Amino acid sequence: MELTVLGCSGSYGGPTGGACSGYLVRSGDTTIWMDCGNGTFSNLQQHVQAEELTAVVITHEHPDHAVDLYGLHILLRYGLEREELPVYAPAHLAEHLGALVEGDWGNTFDWRPCDESQPAEIGDVGLRFSRTDHPPPTYAVELATAGKRMIYTADTGPGWDVSAFDPGADLVLSEATYLHGEKPAEIHLSAREAGEMARAAGARRLMLTHLWPRLDRHRAVMEGSDAYGESVVLAAPHLVTQI
Repeated sequence: MELTVLGCSGSYGGPTGGACSGYLVRSGDTTIWMDCGNGTFSNLQQHVQAEELTAVVITHEHPDHAVDLYGLHILLRYGLEREELPVYAPAHLAEHLGALVEGDWGNTFDWRPCDESQPAEIGDVGLRFSRTDHPPPTYAVELATAGKRMIYTADTGPGWDVSAFDPGADLVLSEATYLHGEKPAEIHLSAREAGEMARAAGARRLMLTHLWPRLDRHRAVMEGSDAYGESVVLAAPHLVTQI
């Protein structure tokens, strides 16, 4: 399984390479676009063609995780004339984002609700979902294939924990929006909290993402690494990681 970061800017796009949340996950012939934050569709097309997508996963409806689905819709519907691309997303997301398309998504997408009690399969990748501590319905995602597992926390406050999934994931991709003690709201994690959660869950590696554009990244790495107990990786656009 291979992870490519398409964007990692938290809440709004930063001044340099500032695409918001978006990730490309590939395993064999399976290609998943996970979160479609603003700026990520352009970056996606530098790695794969849209027609190669097997499915899309959207963790919640905030624009920095979802709004570039509009561009994909336009290309598939009017350019490629492709229909029924599976989109896994919280229930009602299609109607909540419907203003982007005047309520008419056509047959472009096959909307499938995320469900904590119902695992999903996309090609050779198995998915499980867990509702996080974030205001709109938001789902962390576990992706597993060929004995490898990755957990993406999506957006969450400290009321949710990586331990909602089985311990020992090969990679935890965790939001780490702020530095500890400098959080204006409890709907996101600090780098310290991300490190503590991953360590408690026995994660083999930790990557920090969803970084506030004005975050001191050096301090975030130091804080996260100290809490995790070893060096963490900081997400960056176009970073490719083998899992």
